[in-house]
Amino acid sequence: MPDTHATPSHAADPTLVLLTVEEAARRLSIGRTTCFHLIGSGQLESVPIGHLRRVPAEAVHDFLARLRKANRPTSAAA
Repeated sequence: MPDTHATPSHAADPTLVLLTVEEAARRLSIGRTTCFHLIGSGQLESVPIGHLRRVPAEAVHDFLARLRKANRPTSAAA
């Protein structure tokens, strides 16, 4: 019998403006600890709300864009 009290996965909800660290990690397919490392090193933006830490959904997209740009092969000018 399915658990009707299970909370839905919000990580895929495109309407969320702020994500928990766990949701941001899930969107990036990385672990929670790695996500905290990225936040601590300043590579992934986060904001404090009281004693909570949230990651703006746009920050996940920005991080991925920077990562893709940094790993894009450069073409050698002839």
